[in-house]
Amino acid sequence: MPSEIDTPRIADLRPMPSPADLARDIPIDDAVRDLVTGSRAAIRDILTGRDRRLLVVVGPCSIHDPEAALDYATRLAAERRALADRLEIVMRVYVEKPRTTVGWKGLATDPHLDGSDRIEDGLPLARRLLRDINRLGLPAATEFLDPIMPQYFADLIAWGAIGARTTESQIHRQIASGLPCPVGFKNGTDGGVQIALDAIRAAAVPHAFPAIGPDGRAGIATTTGNRDCHLVLRGGSAGPNYAAADIAAVSAAAAKAGVDPGIVIDASHANSGKDPARQPAVIADIAAQIGAGETRIRGVMIESNLVAGRQDAVPGRSLIYGQSITDGCIGWEETRAMLHSLAKTVRAGQRQAA
Repeated sequence: MPSEIDTPRIADLRPMPSPADLARDIPIDDAVRDLVTGSRAAIRDILTGRDRRLLVVVGPCSIHDPEAALDYATRLAAERRALADRLEIVMRVYVEKPRTTVGWKGLATDPHLDGSDRIEDGLPLARRLLRDINRLGLPAATEFLDPIMPQYFADLIAWGAIGARTTESQIHRQIASGLPCPVGFKNGTDGGVQIALDAIRAAAVPHAFPAIGPDGRAGIATTTGNRDCHLVLRGGSAGPNYAAADIAAVSAAAAKAGVDPGIVIDASHANSGKDPARQPAVIADIAAQIGAGETRIRGVMIESNLVAGRQDAVPGRSLIYGQSITDGCIGWEETRAMLHSLAKTVRAGQRQAA
């Protein structure tokens, strides 16, 4: 037990499996490894403009039901195959959730949805789910929140995000500098993009910081820097920031900072006024810009689930299958229609470029 002197506010300290133990118990095969590696390379090419397709990160706001997540993933994998010549579709598999104050912190932290915080149960559940989604031929994206968590499942992630609340964090910039995948930094909650541009520059260079190794022991990580970091526009307290004028202003600020932002636009959060039903209108505006020849928009993010809307997780009450318990989402049929609409726009752009 913790001592009364050095950790008086620590009620308990439970052992965790090491990253190596979890990887041994839930291994990945060559097909999954090839998928992750191939998708990372494709995303890099899209973000730099070498690949004229559009990155689409789409899926539930957060994952709370692995069965429903696999159901969604099976459907999305089929769309990925059908639209692969125009879209690089990656499923949003968020197993950690940042909270403004308090609340459910995600599948990896509280897998039983009851405040028991059985992280030792959540970590293997999250890793197994990510592996199974990749086995469907569908790459995964996630937000990296806790500094230790990437050691447990980063090998299964094709694209990562650093959220608006943590983009300014030195710790998260250091982590991003060593992550094996492209990483998008979101603009601040006020809508300002400078902290994200600063983060991109910071993460591109080497860092050294305390970390845990595969065996779970503390160590010092020395990174080489991640030059695949880019900007995610998600709006802010001043309103949306996905309009043509916003793209021009952001691009000018990025050029001044010496950064190619590789702009990805999040259709939810402040860009949709926190109304999930407005996401199609946001995507339609983005599609119109792309159709008019805008090449600086390289990707979009969409919050989507099997069932539209959201619900509260209430003890003793059954949950609606396939509906979010965090931010509201659009439903599957509307998602599918949006994907096909985006694909048509990209096809038109590809023909113009040819």
